[in-house]
Amino acid sequence: MATIRDKVRTFALSLPEATEDHPWGEDVAKVRGKIFVFLGQTASRRMTVKLVESHAHALSIDGAEPTGYGLGKSGWVTVPLSAPDVNVAVLRDWVEESYRIVAPKRLVAELDGDGLENRVDLSRGR
Repeated sequence: MATIRDKVRTFALSLPEATEDHPWGEDVAKVRGKIFVFLGQTASRRMTVKLVESHAHALSIDGAEPTGYGLGKSGWVTVPLSAPDVNVAVLRDWVEESYRIVAPKRLVAELDGDGLENRVDLSRGR
């Protein structure tokens, strides 16, 4: 059975031109060489995303915090994958928001246009 982390990872990698990398021994999703989600090591129960619109909401989640190493000042938030107010749909929305901030405009336009039927739908279940 797929974990929440697995579902978030699968969704992140379904976004246009998303690739996986493993710097520092952690799993990250990138678009055109830029990280849009940090998933940590395989056993990690947290993720880090860059947020603007959802930034305050994400920080209101129990266990969430601005990301260290100065990234929090740029909008990066580290959130638990399983907190009372978090489900796969919310995590997916945050991954997509982070992607939209980091990705080139042409790729973001693909999200708003045709071809979405090929993306993974994780809105069902936690």
